[in-house]
Order: sequence, then structure tokens, then C-alpha cells
Amino acid sequence: FADLVLETWDLHCDRNGREHRTADMGCTQLVLRRGQPFTITLRFSGRGYDEGVDKLSFNVQTGPCPSETSGTSSHFVMTDCPEESCWSAVMQQQDGESLSVSLCSPPNARIGRYSMTLETCTDYQGSSYQIGDFVLLFNPWHPEDTVFMRDENERREYVLSQNGLIFQGTSDYIFSIPWNFGQFEDDILAICLSMLDINPKHLRDQNRDCSHRNDPVYIGRVVSAMVNCNDEDRGVLFGRWDNQYDDGMSPMAWIGSVDILKRWKKFGCQPVKYGQCWVFAAVACTVMRCLGIPSRVVTNYNSAHDTNANLTIDRYINEKGEQERYSWDKIWNFHCWVESWMARPDLAAGYDGWQVLDPTPQEKSEGVYCCGPAPVKAIKEGDMLLKYDIPFIFAEVNADVVYWVVQGDGMQKQSIRSSDVGKHISTKSVGRDSREDITHNYKYPEGSEEERAVFEKAEHQKKSIGEEDEGLHLRIKVSEGANKGSDFDVFAVVNNNTDEERVCRVTLCARATSHNGTLGPQCGLTDPVDIDIEPRAEKRVPLRILYEEYRDKLTQDNLIKVVALLNDHQTGDVLVAVRDIYVENPPIKIRILGEPMQNRKLVAEISLVNPLAVPLNGCVFVVEGAGLTEGQLVKELEEPVEPQAEAKFRMDLMPRLSGLQKLMVDFESDQLTGVKGYRNVIIAPQPM
Repeated sequence: FADLVLETWDLHCDRNGREHRTADMGCTQLVLRRGQPFTITLRFSGRGYDEGVDKLSFNVQTGPCPSETSGTSSHFVMTDCPEESCWSAVMQQQDGESLSVSLCSPPNARIGRYSMTLETCTDYQGSSYQIGDFVLLFNPWHPEDTVFMRDENERREYVLSQNGLIFQGTSDYIFSIPWNFGQFEDDILAICLSMLDINPKHLRDQNRDCSHRNDPVYIGRVVSAMVNCNDEDRGVLFGRWDNQYDDGMSPMAWIGSVDILKRWKKFGCQPVKYGQCWVFAAVACTVMRCLGIPSRVVTNYNSAHDTNANLTIDRYINEKGEQERYSWDKIWNFHCWVESWMARPDLAAGYDGWQVLDPTPQEKSEGVYCCGPAPVKAIKEGDMLLKYDIPFIFAEVNADVVYWVVQGDGMQKQSIRSSDVGKHISTKSVGRDSREDITHNYKYPEGSEEERAVFEKAEHQKKSIGEEDEGLHLRIKVSEGANKGSDFDVFAVVNNNTDEERVCRVTLCARATSHNGTLGPQCGLTDPVDIDIEPRAEKRVPLRILYEEYRDKLTQDNLIKVVALLNDHQTGDVLVAVRDIYVENPPIKIRILGEPMQNRKLVAEISLVNPLAVPLNGCVFVVEGAGLTEGQLVKELEEPVEPQAEAKFRMDLMPRLSGLQKLMVDFESDQLTGVKGYRNVIIAPQPM
């Protein structure tokens, strides 16, 4: 018999990509999900394949030092009865000189970039052909994959959706910003794979690192460390919180991960300036979704950063409500992390499902700035010893904040009420632009038996006292509309829940603050007022916060912290109430002109009104949206925008993908920064 000679072959990138739900990554390379068959066609010259005499086998290899024992290399023969647990090849059909073969990887294969070789053998004479490369990803559609997710709508949201919402603001004023995850955009897959290849674990031991790439727990830990650069590991983002961002991009200005990852790659894996928690979390979410691990960005309001691990955060203020001494322990008005979905065969049963990964550099874990994966279930149950980093995250959602009032004579008095940590834990709803509250996944209802049992297990006595019915009660209210450019009122509201008249003294103090809890300069203060309150009555003490007072003090976080202090003359008790107020940016309006259709020009009209009493200089609009724009579109305005005037422009788009897409806009200027807007656009498929 003449030798079997391979003439051409077809990897069917398009068809396999559609079947493996990777077609949105473009069709220049074959991208597959593990455990799922894919078809290739081999075309021989001179004669076709003859089952009686020809033997076909395949070699697949990944990593710099592939070996069968590490699971990074496999040699397998074409057969009629494939085994589920290893690589296989089955003949599908034969048509003259062409042969279709169905190949399949095991559902626990290592992910990454593979090369594939075909070996033919006739009468002991053999030839070998390099027939191309492919990338293998995790497969949430496969019941045997450790990242398997049952619900198709959830898989669409957490693996396939290229955009989303991230919740910000304060626990009293929750709002969302749009984010372009863009995990299927050009180059992003290559960048994510190169991130795995320059991680320190890989550089230390390439073979060991590649052989662990079948495990989403391992990958999650690597990604959590690589998104920040605190270990001098050539990580993606440089974190900064001091409002000094001139030599980079302000963390508030980003609207997507694609721009960040492309900059990182372009400048030789130098950290991109600057990130804060939601930026770290969103970039990690992009990388995890790109690799096929279902992931979502989660926001925790009033998040504690407890550095000495005693689950208590002490705050010292003077009788005016001003901070008395610096504390390393912080309360972030919100903090974002990622949840990724995976089984935990490394732990006892019951901890599969959502795992917390927190790439924001806060504390070291096993000597590296990374955090997680920590089973959300373990946080709820207070299982402090499980891997990884449960105590730190448990504190973020459960620590107590105790206010101490330092009096003129140096005496310290503990306030009888403390603020609540771990509120309104939020993520985007599946398939809708609304907020899903997932606090119940992290903690039992306050005051419940289960909560007490968890705290006992975690050796934590809760110091904070619930809302009492008797005595005096203090809270802070905000008038409608704390809008940038306007004055607004805040009130200390005092309730007398007793049957006798009470006399007390109330002070209000307002200061600009940062999202990580750092206090800035004062922008409002009342003189102490003595008030008497009838039984069962309510009184208000106002503080007017003036634009001219806060204008130059506000950081880009747009936050003002108001502290109210009440001295009860009768009992000597001190009450403290604290509220973060978000000063709102103006809205961005987006209009879509014409019928949106795939591969047809579309016009967007984008506008914003300057709400300030001064002109806006250096105005820039940045527009992006996966499937809608090729990268970012930047529009710089020539002229300043006068007070109350409208900045408006039109932009041409060419939608590449059909279906529901998001167009996202960020606006920057000298006086207004980080202004966000988005619009959902439904793109009709191109008529065939």
C-alpha cells in the first residue's frame, strides 16, 4: 500500500466556535471548551483512509514542558469506543479522500494553548503532521466540569455576557455604573493566557504550574494575585486611593477592562495606573469569564478592613464629631470583589458554588497579595479555618464599629450605638439591569439563633446593640437632591421614645471623604444646639452644605461624611450617627438614531448639561461597548462648556454582534470627572 499522505485539513473554526460558544472571539483561531467534542476534516492525496491498513493517532500538548504524567500531553489513537476520562478521536464519516474525525478532551483537561499533531502509519511506515493550534477553556455547560453551572440564563450572564453593572455609592444611596468586560474582544484571550504564563508560580516551576491548570481554584488564586502589582509580579493594575492620579488614569474614569488589559500588554506588562476595588474586581471578572469560569462582581456596603483581626473597629472622635486619631482599620463605604462559581473537591462536602476572589491588594495570603477563593458558604457559617482567607472576608461583612467620643478632659466615652457593617451585598441580576441583593448568602438574619451560633464558632461577641425602643434615637436624613453644583440640607433627626421630656445637645459636622474611609477637610459644621424634646416626639437639627464650601474639597469619589453627636443630659449617654452622602453627577443622555442592525452604520447622539456655576474645560467623552465599537471612541470638545449649557455630539457606530448590547459613556473635564451613562441597544441580525 502507498503511504497515506495528508494534503490539507480544516479545523472548522467557525462551526466548532459556534458549538463551543466561543464564536464571539472571532474566527482566526480554534477556541474550544473542555469535555465537548469538536470536528476536524482531514483530506489525503492519492488515496483515502483505509481502516484495514492505516492507523491514525493524535498528539496534543500544552505548556513548555509537556508530559503525560503532568496531564499536559496526550497521545491517542482513533477508535470506535472512546473513553470519557481521556482524550479521544472517533471517525465520523468518510467521503472519498476526505475523512471527518470527532475529537474530545476530558472534562478535567488542563486549559490553555495546545498544539496538535496527526500521525499516520501504514505497514509500519509513518508520517507526522503539525495540524494546528487551539485554545482549551473551562466548560460550565459540561456536568463533569468543576465549573458546571446548571441554569442556562446564569451561564449567559456570568460567562457569555460582555457587559454588566457594578454597584457603587453608599448603603443609603446605591447606584450602578456600566462596565464593558469585553472578554471576547480581539486579543483579550491571548492577554489572559499570557497572564498565566508570567505569573510567579509558572516562572518558579513551569511543569507544576501547567499541570495545575485544570483546577479553577488554582487559576482563581493566580488571577487574584496577578490583577494587582503589589508583589512586583508584573501584575495588571497599580492601586491608588489618594486622589493624585495625574500621571495615569483616575480609577473613576475607566468604563471597561479591555482598555486596561490592552495597555498592560502594550507596555510590556507594566502595571496600569490606577485602580481601586471595582477596577481590580472587574478586570479579574473579565479574565475569569474569558477562561470560562462563571464570575460576577459583588459590592459590599460598609465594608470593614480589620487589620488586627479582632473583628472590632474603633473610631475616636471629639465632641465636634471630628476624627481624633488615625486608625489603620478602615470602613470602606463600599468594597467590590469577585465571586466565581466552582466545585471545591479540596474541601469537605457543602462548599461548592460561589467563591470569593478579591484581587484588591489589602492583606497577604500565603505570602502573596491575593485573596480567595473562599466559599461564600464558609463565610456564612463562620468556618474560619477553611481555605482560603475566610477570617479576612468574614470581618469585611461582620466586624463591629465602635465609636469613642474623646471629651475635652481626655475622657473617652463609648457611644451606645455602632454602625452596621456588611449591608446590601449586591450584584447585577441575571438577564436584567436591576440589583440582586445577596446578603443572605453571606450572613444569617441579624439577631437570629443561627447568627449567634456562627459568631460563637468564630469567637466573636457582637458589641453593637440593635435599635433600642426606649431612650433617645439619633439618625441623619438628607434633603432631596444632593446634586453637584447645588447646596443641600442634612438633618440630625432626634426621636424621644420615652414618656418624659428630654434635654440634649446636638452637633453636626460634615467632611469630604474618600471611598476607603480616609477623611478630608471639613465642609460644614453647626454650633452645638441644646434642644428639649417632648415625650414621643421628633426634632430636627439642620446643617446646610454649601457648594462653595465643598466644591474644592470633594475628591473624585464625590463623598461627604456627616457625623451627628448627641449628648443626653439626663443619662450622660453619647449617641453617634454617621452617614455618607454621595453628591450626584449630572446624567448623560444617549439617543440612538435609526434602526440598529448588524454590520450597518448606527448613529448615537450623546449629551450632558453642565450643572455648575463655572465653565467645564478640557471636556472628553469616551464611548465603548463590546460588539458595538472597535475599541474606544474618544471625542474631545474644542470649546469649554458654559454653565447650564449642553455638550452634545454625534458618533457613528458599526455594530459587529447582534442581540442586546450596551453602549457606555464616560465624561471627563476639569470640574466634573467620572460621569457615567449607558444605553441598551438591541441590534437586529443582518438579513441573510
